[in-house]
Amino acid sequence: MPKYRKMLNDINATYLQSLMRLIETQSKTTLANWCIDYTELHILPIYEKTYPNDNRPRSTLTAARDWLAGKVKLPYVKNIILNECHAAAREVEKSPAAQAAARTCGQAAACIHTPTHSLGLALYGALAVAYDKLGADADWDSLLSVAAEECAKMESALCAVAVENEPNPAKINWGC
Repeated sequence: MPKYRKMLNDINATYLQSLMRLIETQSKTTLANWCIDYTELHILPIYEKTYPNDNRPRSTLTAARDWLAGKVKLPYVKNIILNECHAAAREVEKSPAAQAAARTCGQAAACIHTPTHSLGLALYGALAVAYDKLGADADWDSLLSVAAEECAKMESALCAVAVENEPNPAKINWGC
């Protein structure tokens, strides 16, 4: 089986830089809700189309929502992310679209803890969409084109829920 890229890797791409600048202006709660909502609506279906009986990625998003609602503690959610969602991603390596979608679910849920995980929505999620649309064997430039379009949709979705002049933006150190 050919080796597929698991995520986008050009952090200096214009579409990623634009999204990163917007992310920096928003609160941790806004970012977590945006990531979970977008992932649930646009990325999770990619995983569930291939693995309809595996609810681990969905359970991860549900646990993150429960944490946001004060229903569960962070260690509970972290355990699900690390031991269920990431395990699901490792187990589906024969399906690059589903694997990237599962990784996106883990990153989206992890936003409740560290807002830098919000970039995982773009890095994994946009590639999941591209693989799903074009197939994993499509040429990289075509995949990047679809991924860039998806990142623009992600940015538009964040703009739609963004708090103007957010008084408590997340403290982000991209480290990249």
